[in-house]
Order: sequence, then structure tokens, then C-alpha cells
Amino acid sequence: MVSPLYRNDAPGTYPPSYYAASADLPPERPALTQDVRADVAVIGAGYTGLSTALHLARKGFDVVVIDAHRVGFGASGRNGGQVGTGWNWDQRDLEKSFGREDARKLWDLTMEAKTLTRELVATHAPEAAFKPGVLEGHWTKAGAAEAKEYGTWLQDNYDYPSEYHDRDAFQAVCCSPVYEGGLLFEDAGHLHPLRYVLGLARAAEAAGARLFERTEALSITDNSVTTPKGKITATHIVVAGNGYLSDIADDVAARVMPINSFIAATEPLGDLAEQVLARDVAVADDKFVVNYFRLSEDKRLLFGGRESYGIGFPTDINTALRKRMLHLFPQLANTRIDYSWGGTLGITLTRLPMIRRIGPTTLAAGGFSGQGVAITGLVGKIMAEAIAGQEERFDLLGKLPVSRFPGGKHARAPLLTLAMTWYALRDRLGI
Repeated sequence: MVSPLYRNDAPGTYPPSYYAASADLPPERPALTQDVRADVAVIGAGYTGLSTALHLARKGFDVVVIDAHRVGFGASGRNGGQVGTGWNWDQRDLEKSFGREDARKLWDLTMEAKTLTRELVATHAPEAAFKPGVLEGHWTKAGAAEAKEYGTWLQDNYDYPSEYHDRDAFQAVCCSPVYEGGLLFEDAGHLHPLRYVLGLARAAEAAGARLFERTEALSITDNSVTTPKGKITATHIVVAGNGYLSDIADDVAARVMPINSFIAATEPLGDLAEQVLARDVAVADDKFVVNYFRLSEDKRLLFGGRESYGIGFPTDINTALRKRMLHLFPQLANTRIDYSWGGTLGITLTRLPMIRRIGPTTLAAGGFSGQGVAITGLVGKIMAEAIAGQEERFDLLGKLPVSRFPGGKHARAPLLTLAMTWYALRDRLGI
């Protein structure tokens, strides 16, 4: 049975978005219609699944990738395009939980992830146009002061440079009156996410992987994946459906919750763009219900946020997004919105990704919690290493704490709805 998340879009189509309108969309690949054998079966043709397939195919493995819709149909082709720094935890908290040595290794992985993303874009998707710079904004003076302290700590303990912007310096780059300051990470950046994932697909196929679209995984065992019209028999299985995965893997469903996020693209701003972002950097802020935004190559503001906590999409995306956007940028009051769309991502209780074995020959990854554009590519590479017998880095990622949602997969949605509504209220009240 097709996941209800897919019913928001016509079968075989990409959701209407600025990304789909500005990408060279390929012809649809065939569905799987017969039984096949492979060394590895990968479920999900997003960043994680395609990176796994690419790196395995380069190692000589025979890989089959299936997706219930199209390559990059899910979060990989719809997201904010921000290539961020670190994990969703303060690095000092990771040190307390893991010790200095493992925390350092985890930090180094996020640095490698950014480098790998830039390399994959340059080699396989130059049209995705990686642009350097992510600015993290803070709404309060206390938050800005904490950011400044954290930047100094990273420099002193990890030799990692960032540039602190006080209120005036911040607003000279991001022309919004709401922010009190924040950190600029020059080695982070932003890109066109759909063009990137389409490039990964081409690269995986060129390396020898076989890709099948509109082929849903109905069930899995330790050595097979059943689809509507064929079975894949494989030595290894990789589950990489993230927020769009149907409930075929109980341990994943109990730990990864699908939630929706929404993005609007304005009309091209022309000279007004410099009165919004004076530099071509991406921005994300410290609200729990985060605002994230950047300029497109044709000077549209791509503005994302979240104001819906059910599993379905609201009928009206624009009103809530426009309200949030104008609160930050009142200078856009007369600006038209040309595109708006939603997508589903996977989150976990700890906001750290779930990367683990869920069977003797089955690996799973998901729940990147809005931090996945860079780390997913590296996770795919590390899962390929594990399948090839090099398990050290996979085992390190498997230590990331990802609890089951209270009540398991059946209670996660109502509990998360209550929690997210509370955090949204805290954001509005400034507490």
C-alpha cells in the first residue's frame, strides 16, 4: 500500500516547486517488473540511497536502487539546500556524552561531509552551483552572546574558524531587524538540491547501479525486497527512505517520525535582493520552528519554515509562510510569491540521525532532522564501506543516541503534534 505521504502529488511527477521549474528533469526510468538479483538492494533514491549506490558501484558491487516515486522526489529534491556545519547538538554536549575522542571523530565526519558534498557537486552536478557561506541568526542578545562564546570555543578546541557578527554586522549581511547577532561559517554553503540529487543519480548509473522508479518496497526480509511486480534478492539491503518510508521496518518507524516543512519562492527581486541579503549566503535561525532562507540564482528569496504539525499538507501554504517572511523582511510587503511547496523530512527524538543495523544484512539510515544535505552523502559512503567490510565508521555513527518514540510508531504522531505545537508557542512568546 502506498504511503499516504505520496498522495499529495500525482504519481510519476515531481511536486510543483521552484526547484522542479528550474531543473532539467530527466525522462522517467522504468519500474521494476520482474525478479532480479543483486549484491545490494537500496530502498530510496535520495541523497543517502544514491550516495550508497554510487560508492558501492565504484567498489564493484552490483546495486539495485528502487524508489516509490521518482529520483529525488522526497526531501532530497525539495529541501532548503543548506549545507550546514556540525550535528544538531552543541559539540560540547557531544563531548559530555561520547568523550573527547569520539566527539572529535564525529565532528571530523561533518567536516568531511561538507568537503564530499562540494566534490560531488563539482564532479557530478556542477549545475547545482554550490555557494559558500551559512549565517546562523539569533533572536535574543543572550542567544547571540552564547553563539559568540561557542565560536570562540570551536576555534580554541577544534581549530575551526567562524566569524561572529554583532547586531550591526549581522544586519549588514542579512537585512532583517529581528536578529541580535550570530556566526558565519564560510566553509558551509547552499546549493540547488534537486539538481544535486539528479546528478547523483546519473553518477550512480554511470558507475553501474540500476535504478528503478515508481517501485515501492512492500516488505523486506534479510535477503529480499518485495515490490508490486518483482522481487529483489540481495546479499545486503539498505533502507534509506527517511520521512517517505512506509512502515516496512518497525525499528525505523519507531525511531524516525515524518514531519512536513514548507518553502515559498518569491518573484525575482532584482535590486531589492540586496536589501534582503547583501551577500549570497544562506541563513538559518535559532527558533525551534526554524526559519531558513537564501537567494536563488535568479534572485528570488527562497524562504522556508513550518506551521503544520499533522501528517498531511495544509490547503493554504502561502498565508503562514508569507506572514513569517514579512515578520523578518517587511520590505517585501509588495512582493509576489511565485511558488510554494511542502516536503516531508524525518526527525528523531534526539534530533540526531538514526544509523544502525536493523538485521544481520540490513542497514538503515534516516531521521536527519533538517541537517541532512551534507551528512547524507557521507553516510551513504560510510554504509558502502560497512558493506565492503570496513565497519569502524559505521559503528561510530551507530552510537548516536536515537530513542524510540514513546508508544512506538502508533503514538509518535499525536505526541509530536503536541510537542511541536508547544515549541511553536514558545517561539512566538519568545521564551
